[in-house]
Amino acid sequence: MPRVAKVADALFQSGCLKFGTFKIKSGAVSPYYIDLACLLSSPRDFCTIADSVAEEITEIMASSKIDKLASIELKGALILPSIGCKLGLPCIIVRKEDKVYGVTGRVAGAEVTKGESILFFDDVVTEGLSKLEGIKPLKELGAKIKHLMVVIDREQGGKENLERLGYKVHALATISELVEKLVQCNRILEERAQAVLDYVAQFKEKRA
Repeated sequence: MPRVAKVADALFQSGCLKFGTFKIKSGAVSPYYIDLACLLSSPRDFCTIADSVAEEITEIMASSKIDKLASIELKGALILPSIGCKLGLPCIIVRKEDKVYGVTGRVAGAEVTKGESILFFDDVVTEGLSKLEGIKPLKELGAKIKHLMVVIDREQGGKENLERLGYKVHALATISELVEKLVQCNRILEERAQAVLDYVAQFKEKRA
């Protein structure tokens, strides 16, 4: 089964991809929502996504040196250790806020060594701001960040924003590809997919 079809099936079956009316982090209203935490309830689908991400990173590693993987809490961090296990790569979790007791700071897990190449992973890319926030502590410690990997590109300009800054953004699928595949497989009605495509089109028009 092609990768996009496998990813679409896993996200739909596990309940990660939800349709309706949702208020997202930016405050905007979206006709869909992605919650990768739902993968924890479906081991088969969890493995499908982790395997797919590991395959994509393996392809990246064929031409780029990757020393470690990193993600910011919470959604990306739920999957990252499984990906690291498959690839044999140490993992780093960036906290959203400094920890003020015990081992303090924002970085947990593997140590960051100056000059090493780290691939940053997360669940989705929207505008790209949270990716920059997650990358910042790693760069301050001397890491080199070139590649960013997400499960889904929401097609709201984040990929383009990040690539203008010199990062290379990889996604297993765009939201358009996912809903189109779900229609083809008779998982969702065409009207529901069209609502998502119309939503995405608004952002593409703004960038045109």
